[in-house]
Amino acid sequence: MKKNNNIEPVIIKDYYKNHKRSKTRDINKLKIVYSIIAIIIIFIIAIYAVLKFVSNPTDTYIVTRGELSKNEPVIGYIVREETEIQGKNYKNGMIKIKDDGEKTAKDESIFRYYSSGEEELKKKITDLDLQIQKLMENESTIFTGDIKLLESQIDSTIDSYYDVTSTQKIVEYKKKLSSYINKKAQISGEQSPAGSELKKLIDERNTYEKELADNSEYVKAPSSGIVSYRVDGLESVLTTDDFNKFNKELLENLKLKTNQIIASSEEKGKIINGYMCYIIFNSDSDEAKNVKNGDRIQIRLQNASTITRATVTNIITESDDSKTITLQIEKNVEDLINYRKISFDIVWWSEEGFKIPNSSLVEEKDHYYVVRNRNGYYNKMLVKILKQNDEFSIVKAYSNDELKQMNFTTTEIYNMKNISLYDEIVLNPTGEEVLQ
Repeated sequence: MKKNNNIEPVIIKDYYKNHKRSKTRDINKLKIVYSIIAIIIIFIIAIYAVLKFVSNPTDTYIVTRGELSKNEPVIGYIVREETEIQGKNYKNGMIKIKDDGEKTAKDESIFRYYSSGEEELKKKITDLDLQIQKLMENESTIFTGDIKLLESQIDSTIDSYYDVTSTQKIVEYKKKLSSYINKKAQISGEQSPAGSELKKLIDERNTYEKELADNSEYVKAPSSGIVSYRVDGLESVLTTDDFNKFNKELLENLKLKTNQIIASSEEKGKIINGYMCYIIFNSDSDEAKNVKNGDRIQIRLQNASTITRATVTNIITESDDSKTITLQIEKNVEDLINYRKISFDIVWWSEEGFKIPNSSLVEEKDHYYVVRNRNGYYNKMLVKILKQNDEFSIVKAYSNDELKQMNFTTTEIYNMKNISLYDEIVLNPTGEEVLQ
């Protein structure tokens, strides 16, 4: 049998083919192994970086100017000098002459009460006005200079009347308009053929108006101040004669709702001292326990963009060692006339300067330092802490006189580096930094 010479090349070819495939598989396995190792290394590095970041979130901090303050939200009760005003005919209903919150002088009319039968008298006057107007329209021959002037004044008053919102101004315009119309009617009555009839109607109208005025009760301001119709019955309770009676228990027993607007009365009003009022609050904070009579502190009223200064005028120590404190304020009094009990903020202190994190401070021999990093060179800088909260401090550099009093030598003072705006300071400084 003849030997097949093609078998051997085929076997060799298959061998190399299988060997190459096996080698490829080995290489792929190695790639997988290397990839896994690389992933593990990257994972370890990432964990290390996270742990380092958690233990030391950032390395440096840029010094900026900032402000720190100590605020305390409290609830306060408003006490003010106020005088109730009420007439005899309060059951008839009220017409307000002065607007709520408007200032008034002593003896000015604030409001009046409706007179008995006022609606009937007003209806009679209205009917007479229509009759007078009808007669005047028929007298087209009257064009005296006085009437033309009055008509011009009437038109001008009507035009001005449209944009008025003040109750007092509306009353004034109505009086002025009525006066002009009456004068025009009187002149027309004297000069027109129907003068006797017109005069009779005018006289009848004047009689009703006089009766209306005589029966009305006008209530005047007993003193100058701010007009308010928000009367709640506490005007005789929350008085300014003795602040020692306003302890925490008495105030809480009033059962007032915080920030509730006092309802407007339709029977009486009051005059409020517009130059000062008082706010009484209770607090057990350290700042409240250390405050003294005469201290000037700051308060921020609800929804106010500005801070109001206040003076401590009375302090009561409660049985639980908290303090009930009376503050006198002389600005923004008009903002409080609608309330008896409000929420507001006490600003115990406020300070501006270089603002730095507390984590950048190093305490050494009863002094505090920060470490400045400038292009890899580190300097230890002495700082004076002005104010501090849990996270930040407001600091500044010591003056030369202060440093001398702290027993620093002239050479040390000369070589000392001072903190400046935009300095890069080290957070959580350790012995690894070179402190010079």
